[in-house]
Amino acid sequence: MVVVRDELYVAGRWRRPHGQDELLVHGAANGAVIGIIPDADAVDVDDAVEAAKQAFPAWSTTPLRERLELIRRLEEALTARIDELARTITTEVGTPVRVSRLLQAEAPCRSLAHYRALLPELSLEEKIGSSVVIREPLGVVACITAWNYPLQQVLGKVGAALATGCTTVVKPSEVAPLSAFIVAEAVDEAGFPAGVFNLVTGTAESVGEPLVVHPDVDMVHVTGSTRAGRRIGALAAGTIKRLALELGGKSANVILDDADLAQAVKVGVANCFTNSGQTCTAWTRMLVPHGRLAEVEELVKARVAGYRLGDPLDPATNMGPLVSQRQQESVRGFIRGALDEGARLVAGGPEQPEETSVGYFVKPTVFSDVMPGMTIAQEEVFGPVLAIMPFDDDDDAIRIANSTIYGLAGGVWSQDTARAARVARRIRAGQVDINGSFFNAQAPFGGFKQSGVGRELGIHGLLEFYELKSLQYA
Repeated sequence: MVVVRDELYVAGRWRRPHGQDELLVHGAANGAVIGIIPDADAVDVDDAVEAAKQAFPAWSTTPLRERLELIRRLEEALTARIDELARTITTEVGTPVRVSRLLQAEAPCRSLAHYRALLPELSLEEKIGSSVVIREPLGVVACITAWNYPLQQVLGKVGAALATGCTTVVKPSEVAPLSAFIVAEAVDEAGFPAGVFNLVTGTAESVGEPLVVHPDVDMVHVTGSTRAGRRIGALAAGTIKRLALELGGKSANVILDDADLAQAVKVGVANCFTNSGQTCTAWTRMLVPHGRLAEVEELVKARVAGYRLGDPLDPATNMGPLVSQRQQESVRGFIRGALDEGARLVAGGPEQPEETSVGYFVKPTVFSDVMPGMTIAQEEVFGPVLAIMPFDDDDDAIRIANSTIYGLAGGVWSQDTARAARVARRIRAGQVDINGSFFNAQAPFGGFKQSGVGRELGIHGLLEFYELKSLQYA
């Protein structure tokens, strides 16, 4: 069934877009058209921004308890549609349905509960000498999201922005936009004031760039590639906007010589291949001591052999397709490039998997003897490709881990927790897990270097949506 969404959500109502252009949404498993959405234009962007601008004065001064009650209603409305959200995203992105409910639907909705719990603890005034420093809601926020975790990225931004008193214009990725329409329906059901949340769909050119350069947008909050982040940063400079950019990664999983190899490899492979490797925080570089390289390779091969590729709606599938033909071709290009550069293939390869004659599938692929200067060790592949890289000692491992332009995430493994922590502190990344710790949605999320600017989630994510003002008393 093809889902037809022919309206935008602007100023508290569904309305036809200004233009007549449309975009097709393709299913990841077989490439079939599963949706049709508007390709809006700059006029639609103007209307949405104006609605958000008009709504801001009243919304920013609405008592906190009333804003948080509406956030609670939004969470309730979305939770009632968890199964629909999970299946929609599975069809769009290819995440296996066995994990989609948890990662793509339930976890994003829980972020709203986190904001509701944390915001009352946040002090918005402090006395410094003769001044009172206050935090005020920033204004109109353009929320521009990627396709790999579409609901998480919308709710992570919108939930924080609305809770703090900002108003929003959301531009979801045109590759996986359908869950954003469900969010808009839930916003409407929850009873938010008109103009507080606006949804405008389209491409980077038709909607994204007009939003970024719009003079009445006060902040641009983006999840995307580092290349896209550079472009957005350049455009936003024209009007000196606040930016929050969560961009690419090339995260290192450092397995020290005293680590529990079996556990480190098990968790490391699963981390790298979650969502078919289409995760910005994926540990795509596995750093191992020279003396344990062969042992690690055998453990990795055994883990990779357990992956079953197929229809992501089949509960037996534990690795689905990539999101698009373009992404499939890109990842296969990286694999061929690694072979050309002399990396040693341990598993997988660029060919279509035997068990999947159609769909945007790529074999789970592993290379070893990957050197730091190789392309596959430097660039974000965004697919199921793992690079095993040998190191000499702790200092060498840290040097290799820090040898890219990225700094989003990473992991360190050692039976000596203090040693692991010393290594983790020297890795220049925004989030480093020690011995396979779980993701903490209340901790700040974001990157060093070209992995981004600013933080998302938790108290630190909420603080991004405020402006500081000093009241000076005589």
